[in-house]
Amino acid sequence: MMRSLLSTLMVWTVLSFPALHADYEDGVEAAAAGDYATALQEFTVAAEAGLDLAQYNLAILYFTGQGVAQDYAEAMRWTLAAAEQGHLNAQFNLGALYYTGTGTAVDMAQAFAWYERAAESQHAGAQYNLATMYELGEGVEADLVRAHFWASAAQYNEFADAPALLERLSAAMTPDQLSAARQAFAQWLLAL
Repeated sequence: MMRSLLSTLMVWTVLSFPALHADYEDGVEAAAAGDYATALQEFTVAAEAGLDLAQYNLAILYFTGQGVAQDYAEAMRWTLAAAEQGHLNAQFNLGALYYTGTGTAVDMAQAFAWYERAAESQHAGAQYNLATMYELGEGVEADLVRAHFWASAAQYNEFADAPALLERLSAAMTPDQLSAARQAFAQWLLAL
């Protein structure tokens, strides 16, 4: 019985995946042409079937109000769905939604957790935001060493505001803290 169910699911996935991508691609083309009603329809079909790209783009439509009434709760719902599947920009956006309380209650611990997931996958904006959260003690205990580490990662990934943050952090740190931060960053680089 389990084997039969698994076989059925695998066949459905193989057969429906190209169709999901076709719906998604139709949505992308429609959005590019300014036909947001069609984009909404196509993204919704693919998003409800579980395609993370469609979930992410559907969230953007709800967030911006393009082709649909602006609805931050729906934006949050679809961003969460895509983020849980590992969509990097959705993880970053979810951190921002929790941080600002857009479509949900402000939750610094959740903002931190989602930024951290994206930062670990090399999202420069998430790395920068983690650095500032560590600097200010938002959603996590303040830690200038960790703040410097993540700011260094953001700079490595070419986030424009990271050098100024690194300068500010370095000025506030003891020589031992600065040494620890630089050593942690060097080890991180070696592991890439």
